[in-house]
Amino acid sequence: MIIFGTKGYLYQLAILTLVCGRCHNPAAHTLRKRVTKFTLFFVPLFPISTKYLTQCTFCGAEQKVGREQAEQLSAQSAGGPVYGQPQHQQPYQS
Repeated sequence: MIIFGTKGYLYQLAILTLVCGRCHNPAAHTLRKRVTKFTLFFVPLFPISTKYLTQCTFCGAEQKVGREQAEQLSAQSAGGPVYGQPQHQQPYQS
């Protein structure tokens, strides 16, 4: 017996501030990459499909974006602050 199937993986690429197309609020949007991989005996072997999405954190609306647009948005966010990392601060002087 051969056991095969698919498994989905979700990667968060960036957090951007965009104007939502549904609620029209300037809100944070997460840029995500969804990869579906073929599995054989529960071992992921190769990707079948890759999709890029943005999701509004205000209303939850998702919008598909192309690969080129996702790379462009990810490059724009690279210049901004890195989330989860401490920011450099001036030393305190009394």
